[in-house]
Amino acid sequence: MSQKSRKKSSKTPSGSPTAKKKALKTRASTPAKSAKPPRTRASKSAGTLAKSGSHGAASKQLNSSKSASPPAKAKSGLAEGQKAPAFRLPRDGGDVVTLADYAGRKLVLFFYPRADTPGCTREAIDFTRLASAFAAAGTAVLGVSADPLKTQEKFRDKHKLGIPLLSDETQQMLEAYGAWGEKSMYGKSFLGILRTTILIGADGKLARIWRNVRVDGHADEVLEAARSL
Repeated sequence: MSQKSRKKSSKTPSGSPTAKKKALKTRASTPAKSAKPPRTRASKSAGTLAKSGSHGAASKQLNSSKSASPPAKAKSGLAEGQKAPAFRLPRDGGDVVTLADYAGRKLVLFFYPRADTPGCTREAIDFTRLASAFAAAGTAVLGVSADPLKTQEKFRDKHKLGIPLLSDETQQMLEAYGAWGEKSMYGKSFLGILRTTILIGADGKLARIWRNVRVDGHADEVLEAARSL
Protein backbone atom coordinates (compact mmCIF):
# COMPACT_ATOMS: atom_id res chain seq x y z
CA MET A 1 0.00 0.00 0.00
CA SER A 2 1.26 3.47 -0.90
CA GLN A 3 1.92 6.20 1.66
CA LYS A 4 -0.94 8.30 0.19
CA SER A 5 -3.43 5.49 0.62
CA ARG A 6 -2.34 4.96 4.21
CA LYS A 7 -2.93 8.62 5.07
CA LYS A 8 -6.42 8.57 3.47
CA SER A 9 -7.52 5.44 5.26
CA SER A 10 -6.15 6.64 8.61
CA LYS A 11 -8.34 9.75 8.46
CA THR A 12 -11.63 7.85 8.42
CA PRO A 13 -11.54 4.88 10.74
CA SER A 14 -14.84 3.72 12.17
CA GLY A 15 -13.84 4.64 15.72
CA SER A 16 -12.37 8.05 14.85
CA PRO A 17 -13.64 11.27 16.52
CA THR A 18 -14.89 12.50 13.15
CA ALA A 19 -17.06 9.42 12.65
CA LYS A 20 -18.42 9.64 16.20
CA LYS A 21 -19.39 13.30 15.75
CA LYS A 22 -21.16 12.51 12.49
CA ALA A 23 -23.06 9.67 14.16
CA LEU A 24 -24.12 11.90 17.04
CA LYS A 25 -25.29 14.58 14.63
CA THR A 26 -27.26 12.04 12.68
CA ARG A 27 -28.94 10.69 15.85
CA ALA A 28 -29.75 14.18 17.14
CA SER A 29 -31.28 15.25 13.83
CA THR A 30 -33.44 12.12 13.60
CA PRO A 31 -36.79 12.60 15.53
CA ALA A 32 -37.33 10.11 18.34
CA LYS A 33 -40.54 8.60 17.07
CA SER A 34 -40.41 5.69 19.43
CA ALA A 35 -40.40 8.01 22.52
CA LYS A 36 -43.96 9.13 21.82
CA PRO A 37 -46.69 6.47 21.89
CA PRO A 38 -49.18 6.62 19.04
CA ARG A 39 -52.00 9.08 19.66
CA THR A 40 -54.64 6.54 18.90
CA ARG A 41 -53.46 4.24 21.69
CA ALA A 42 -53.13 7.07 24.22
CA SER A 43 -56.58 8.42 23.50
CA LYS A 44 -58.05 4.94 23.62
CA SER A 45 -56.43 4.15 26.97
CA ALA A 46 -57.47 7.53 28.35
CA GLY A 47 -61.03 6.84 27.22
CA THR A 48 -60.90 3.44 28.85
CA LEU A 49 -59.67 4.96 32.10
CA ALA A 50 -62.37 7.61 31.98
CA LYS A 51 -65.02 4.97 31.42
CA SER A 52 -63.72 2.78 34.22
CA GLY A 53 -63.52 5.81 36.53
CA SER A 54 -67.07 6.87 35.75
CA HIS A 55 -68.27 3.30 36.17
CA GLY A 56 -66.65 3.20 39.61
CA ALA A 57 -68.30 6.48 40.58
CA ALA A 58 -71.66 5.19 39.36
CA SER A 59 -71.23 2.02 41.40
CA LYS A 60 -70.50 4.08 44.50
CA GLN A 61 -73.58 6.19 43.91
CA LEU A 62 -75.74 3.11 43.44
CA ASN A 63 -74.31 1.51 46.55
CA SER A 64 -74.78 4.66 48.60
CA SER A 65 -78.33 5.09 47.36
CA LYS A 66 -79.12 1.51 48.29
CA SER A 67 -77.64 1.91 51.74
CA ALA A 68 -79.36 5.28 52.24
CA SER A 69 -82.82 4.10 51.16
CA PRO A 70 -83.69 2.15 54.21
CA PRO A 71 -84.30 4.21 57.27
CA ALA A 72 -81.71 4.34 60.07
CA LYS A 73 -81.54 1.09 62.19
CA ALA A 74 -82.88 0.96 65.66
CA LYS A 75 -80.10 1.77 68.07
CA SER A 76 -80.39 5.50 68.65
CA GLY A 77 -77.93 5.60 71.54
CA LEU A 78 -80.58 6.97 73.90
CA ALA A 79 -80.04 6.19 77.55
CA GLU A 80 -81.90 6.90 80.74
CA GLY A 81 -81.00 10.30 82.15
CA GLN A 82 -80.58 11.95 78.73
CA LYS A 83 -82.80 14.73 77.46
CA ALA A 84 -85.81 13.50 75.48
CA PRO A 85 -85.61 14.28 71.73
CA ALA A 86 -88.07 16.94 70.57
CA PHE A 87 -90.88 15.94 68.22
CA ARG A 88 -93.81 17.44 66.35
CA LEU A 89 -96.45 15.09 64.96
CA PRO A 90 -100.11 15.08 63.89
CA ARG A 91 -102.57 13.18 66.09
CA ASP A 92 -106.00 11.69 65.59
CA GLY A 93 -108.53 14.44 65.15
CA GLY A 94 -106.10 16.62 63.17
CA ASP A 95 -104.27 18.49 65.94
CA VAL A 96 -100.47 18.72 66.17
CA VAL A 97 -98.63 17.51 69.26
CA THR A 98 -95.13 18.53 70.38
CA LEU A 99 -92.89 17.56 73.29
CA ALA A 100 -93.04 21.18 74.49
CA ASP A 101 -96.81 20.76 75.08
CA TYR A 102 -95.93 18.53 78.04
CA ALA A 103 -93.21 20.64 79.60
CA GLY A 104 -93.19 20.25 83.39
CA ARG A 105 -95.28 17.05 83.21
CA LYS A 106 -94.45 13.37 83.10
CA LEU A 107 -95.12 11.73 79.75
CA VAL A 108 -95.41 8.16 78.53
CA LEU A 109 -94.78 7.37 74.86
CA PHE A 110 -95.67 3.85 73.78
CA PHE A 111 -94.61 2.91 70.26
CA TYR A 112 -96.63 0.11 68.66
CA PRO A 113 -96.01 -1.62 65.31
CA ARG A 114 -99.43 -1.49 63.67
CA ALA A 115 -102.92 -0.29 64.53
CA ASP A 116 -105.66 -2.86 65.05
CA THR A 117 -103.37 -5.88 65.29
CA PRO A 118 -103.89 -8.17 68.31
CA GLY A 119 -100.89 -7.13 70.43
CA CYS A 120 -101.18 -3.43 69.63
CA THR A 121 -104.92 -3.49 70.34
CA ARG A 122 -104.43 -5.07 73.77
CA GLU A 123 -101.69 -2.58 74.62
CA ALA A 124 -103.76 0.46 73.59
CA ILE A 125 -106.80 -0.83 75.48
CA ASP A 126 -104.68 -1.37 78.62
CA PHE A 127 -103.31 2.18 78.52
CA THR A 128 -106.85 3.50 77.95
CA ARG A 129 -108.12 1.49 80.93
CA LEU A 130 -105.45 3.12 83.12
CA ALA A 131 -105.79 6.63 81.66
CA SER A 132 -107.41 8.11 84.78
CA ALA A 133 -104.76 6.50 87.02
CA PHE A 134 -101.99 7.98 84.86
CA ALA A 135 -103.69 11.39 85.07
CA ALA A 136 -103.85 11.09 88.87
CA ALA A 137 -100.08 10.43 88.80
CA GLY A 138 -99.56 13.64 86.79
CA THR A 139 -98.62 11.66 83.68
CA ALA A 140 -99.88 12.03 80.10
CA VAL A 141 -99.90 9.07 77.70
CA LEU A 142 -99.39 9.12 73.91
CA GLY A 143 -99.47 6.20 71.48
CA VAL A 144 -97.23 6.43 68.39
CA SER A 145 -97.05 4.37 65.19
CA ALA A 146 -96.35 4.92 61.50
CA ASP A 147 -99.98 4.42 60.54
CA PRO A 148 -101.75 7.24 58.63
CA LEU A 149 -104.16 9.42 60.59
CA LYS A 150 -107.25 7.82 59.02
CA THR A 151 -106.06 4.40 60.18
CA GLN A 152 -105.39 5.75 63.67
CA GLU A 153 -108.87 7.25 63.85
CA LYS A 154 -110.53 4.00 62.75
CA PHE A 155 -108.45 2.19 65.37
CA ARG A 156 -109.55 4.68 68.03
CA ASP A 157 -113.24 4.49 67.12
CA LYS A 158 -113.36 0.70 66.79
CA HIS A 159 -111.89 0.06 70.25
CA LYS A 160 -113.09 3.25 71.98
CA LEU A 161 -109.54 4.31 72.82
CA GLY A 162 -109.20 7.32 75.10
CA ILE A 163 -105.57 8.28 74.52
CA PRO A 164 -104.11 10.45 71.74
CA LEU A 165 -102.63 8.48 68.81
CA LEU A 166 -99.78 10.12 66.89
CA SER A 167 -98.87 9.36 63.28
CA ASP A 168 -95.18 9.25 62.34
CA GLU A 169 -95.25 8.23 58.67
CA THR A 170 -91.71 9.56 58.07
CA GLN A 171 -90.30 7.49 60.99
CA GLN A 172 -88.25 10.46 62.21
CA MET A 173 -89.52 10.34 65.78
CA LEU A 174 -89.42 6.55 65.78
CA GLU A 175 -85.75 6.64 64.79
CA ALA A 176 -84.94 9.37 67.33
CA TYR A 177 -86.36 7.24 70.14
CA GLY A 178 -84.82 3.98 68.91
CA ALA A 179 -88.20 2.45 68.07
CA TRP A 180 -87.41 1.79 64.40
CA GLY A 181 -85.08 -1.00 63.36
CA GLU A 182 -84.47 -4.46 62.01
CA LYS A 183 -86.97 -7.18 62.82
CA SER A 184 -87.27 -10.79 61.72
CA MET A 185 -90.21 -13.06 61.05
CA TYR A 186 -90.31 -16.53 59.48
CA GLY A 187 -86.59 -16.30 58.77
CA LYS A 188 -86.85 -12.97 56.90
CA SER A 189 -85.41 -9.64 58.09
CA PHE A 190 -87.15 -6.32 57.52
CA LEU A 191 -87.31 -2.81 58.98
CA GLY A 192 -90.22 -1.84 61.18
CA ILE A 193 -91.39 -0.50 64.53
CA LEU A 194 -89.90 -2.11 67.62
CA ARG A 195 -92.41 -2.20 70.44
CA THR A 196 -90.90 0.34 72.84
CA THR A 197 -92.13 2.47 75.74
CA ILE A 198 -90.49 5.63 77.08
CA LEU A 199 -91.23 7.39 80.36
CA ILE A 200 -90.15 11.04 80.37
CA GLY A 201 -89.85 12.84 83.70
CA ALA A 202 -91.17 16.31 84.49
CA ASP A 203 -87.61 17.55 83.96
CA GLY A 204 -87.74 16.50 80.29
CA LYS A 205 -85.25 13.65 80.74
CA LEU A 206 -85.68 9.96 79.97
CA ALA A 207 -86.60 8.28 83.24
CA ARG A 208 -87.26 4.74 81.97
CA ILE A 209 -86.89 2.90 78.65
CA TRP A 210 -88.56 -0.42 77.89
CA ARG A 211 -87.34 -2.26 74.78
CA ASN A 212 -88.91 -5.35 73.15
CA VAL A 213 -92.03 -4.89 75.24
CA ARG A 214 -94.30 -7.79 76.14
CA VAL A 215 -97.85 -6.52 76.22
CA ASP A 216 -99.31 -8.49 79.12
CA GLY A 217 -99.09 -6.42 82.31
CA HIS A 218 -96.89 -3.79 80.64
CA ALA A 219 -99.22 -0.78 81.09
CA ASP A 220 -99.52 -1.55 84.82
CA GLU A 221 -95.72 -1.72 85.13
CA VAL A 222 -95.35 1.67 83.42
CA LEU A 223 -97.98 3.19 85.74
CA GLU A 224 -96.06 2.03 88.81
CA ALA A 225 -92.86 3.55 87.39
CA ALA A 226 -94.67 6.85 86.76
CA ARG A 227 -96.02 6.91 90.29
CA SER A 228 -92.54 6.36 91.71
CA LEU A 229 -91.09 9.45 89.99
